[in-house]
Amino acid sequence: MEFKGRDIISIKDFSREEIDFVLKIAQAMEPVAAEGSDMLRGKILATLFFEPSTRTRLSFEAAMHKLGGSTIGFAEAEIASVKKGENIADTVRTVENYADVIAMRHPLEGAARLAAEFARVPIINGGSGAEEHPTQALLDLYTIMREKGKIDGLKIALVGDLRYGRTVHSLAYALSLYDIELYLVSPGSLKMRREVLRVIKEKIPVSERTNLEGIVSLVDVLYMTRIQKERFPDPAEYAKVRGSYKVDLNILREAKKDLIILHPLPRVDEIAAEVDNSSHARYFKQVWNGIVVRMALLALILDAVR
Repeated sequence: MEFKGRDIISIKDFSREEIDFVLKIAQAMEPVAAEGSDMLRGKILATLFFEPSTRTRLSFEAAMHKLGGSTIGFAEAEIASVKKGENIADTVRTVENYADVIAMRHPLEGAARLAAEFARVPIINGGSGAEEHPTQALLDLYTIMREKGKIDGLKIALVGDLRYGRTVHSLAYALSLYDIELYLVSPGSLKMRREVLRVIKEKIPVSERTNLEGIVSLVDVLYMTRIQKERFPDPAEYAKVRGSYKVDLNILREAKKDLIILHPLPRVDEIAAEVDNSSHARYFKQVWNGIVVRMALLALILDAVR
């Protein structure tokens, strides 16, 4: 499969075979991540994060360092030339002179695809507005595969902000390539985007719910998300749905013994701290998995592995 020089903009650009191949390479990266490597020595990753990030930015940087490469970039637009009025096209055309690959996060939808049109080096979408987050979807799939031993045949629930949550958009598209049953649980005002729903309903069984009750006992994977205050144009609308769902040990009494709980983080109050030490919690394991998945992507894009 050809990944050399490839942009990673949308999970919709991947076939199931390509996703499975990335997951296979990610698994091969586990010992490399533990021991370190010089396979990308001399290569530079630029992280252009126009929007706040902890996990994604540090995960990309850690992945590059573990492969022997180096990183440059900025963590907020306020300290970049963007503050002076520079547009996305000019920013990437400048930065491509310094780096071999660019990982970018931006608050506007379509920003990563626009950047890819102008850049001569590969662009990796680290989150574009409320649109997509493809590398998060890949690490989510990797976590499911590693923890459950498979993806096909599972019942999976996506819970919380399904309207503005870019992670669930990418994950839903990716899961529709597998033989799974999908449950979408959200307040009425935060239902999954209709354009996403149209695509996935043609491929897999999808059920929309507003209540979490009854879902926990059904599913093998519970994927929680926070209600994102920063995405709401009206604070009053956010106030109406804040705290809609909360997973605690009490609700988990009805769960399957091998249920796993995932979360892209950061969390607010949708998963009680008491759940962290339960046999179901896997959201901090996702953080590690993000490193090996991004190592796999960087190595593939920069032609260090095939």
